Amino acid sequence: MKLTDQFRFVRQNMKKNRTRVFMTILATAMGCAFLIVLASVGFGLQKSVVKEITERRVITQIDVHGKETKEQGMYRPLNDKDIQIFEEVKDVKSVTRRKMLQQEGTYSIGKYQEGAPTFVTNFPAEIKAGFELSDGRLPKSKDEVAVGYNFLTNLADKDAGDDLYDEKGQAKAEYLYKGELLGKEIKLTIRQFKAEKQIEKTIPLKVVGISKKPTKEWAQDSSVFISDQMLTEIERFTETPKGYMLDANSTKVPEDLEINKKTYDEVKIYAKNMEAVQSISDQLKEKNYATYSVVNELKEVNMVFMIAKAGLIFIGTIAILIASIGIYNTMTMAVTERAPDIGIMKAIGASPKTIKRIFLLESSYIGLIGALIGTVVSYGISYTVNFAIPLIIKQAFGQETDLNLIFSDIPLILPIICIVICYGVTIISGLRPAQRATKVDVLKAMRREV
Repeated sequence: MKLTDQFRFVRQNMKKNRTRVFMTILATAMGCAFLIVLASVGFGLQKSVVKEITERRVITQIDVHGKETKEQGMYRPLNDKDIQIFEEVKDVKSVTRRKMLQQEGTYSIGKYQEGAPTFVTNFPAEIKAGFELSDGRLPKSKDEVAVGYNFLTNLADKDAGDDLYDEKGQAKAEYLYKGELLGKEIKLTIRQFKAEKQIEKTIPLKVVGISKKPTKEWAQDSSVFISDQMLTEIERFTETPKGYMLDANSTKVPEDLEINKKTYDEVKIYAKNMEAVQSISDQLKEKNYATYSVVNELKEVNMVFMIAKAGLIFIGTIAILIASIGIYNTMTMAVTERAPDIGIMKAIGASPKTIKRIFLLESSYIGLIGALIGTVVSYGISYTVNFAIPLIIKQAFGQETDLNLIFSDIPLILPIICIVICYGVTIISGLRPAQRATKVDVLKAMRREV
């Protein structure tokens, strides 16, 4: 009996019992749809979390916090020698390093002032890492500075008093500086205690560059970038490393600050591509550097979601196993009803192997059709869920969710897993009835007495 004849025989028999076969396919489709939709929640949430992490951080960035000393568990700050080692590592695109002024710099234009973090940085390395200006140019002389895009956000009237901030803690618009910033002179005020008395020094600086707007609204950048020569001038006034401000009753600089006065406060390595991040991190760890990158966080997140997805797929598989009971029942009834046909096939020389294959083909037909229908339905449900739930949240809470969540995501691998599971279950469900068909007695079958 040819394979095409076997397929034809299966289709004819399925048409004879359309209602029963339809209900079995429906149950299988529901089981597959349940598995895919359930697991898609895990895939969707994982995609949302990973997207949020990668958008908040540069994916090729590696933070280096220090190098482990001979005393286990203790780390020292990084210096120029460490920077040179980092730059020689394969696939490193750039190494940025910053020294931070160890007191909040107070900047003012007329009656407007604000406190802002102040850094000394290496601009060539910053440019290679992706630093851009929205306006102006990079500083060239000692008294020139570049400022962050959001520097003006808190440059407000110093005489506003308690009325300066609104309920959200933001400076009110009427008190903010509204003039031009580029090309303007701003004054940096630094302080120090000498002879138990606070003294101040005001340094005029010229704004020549403004950094590019951050890609995310929450990523406010109000930093000020001064020259290394300016930091040296500040240190001469404060008589402390990096402009450290002493206490009113103390003239002693912290020992660790004195020892590490030529080190960097913030060092970041930028890899040429995402694939190189792990390799660079591994090399640095071998040299006892403490590193952190988004890849480390993603590995932990992916591990958690992998376990969650495996659990969801397992729960979904139970629905398919329940549907397999219907397949078993359908195939058992088919063997009983087709006993005369089985007897005829045996009488004309059909082998038990051929008879067994026919019934396994039929159970496979039911399982695969159900899996395909369930897959199509699950895509529809996934689309509906992603569209409807944000609307429901908006109606229920009166506002849109701040998180850009993907509630359901169906990658290609998920339907493939479902179809494979469904096919395996249907084969197992049809195996026992198929074996029973091979044992039908020819004479009894011809007399319809199975």
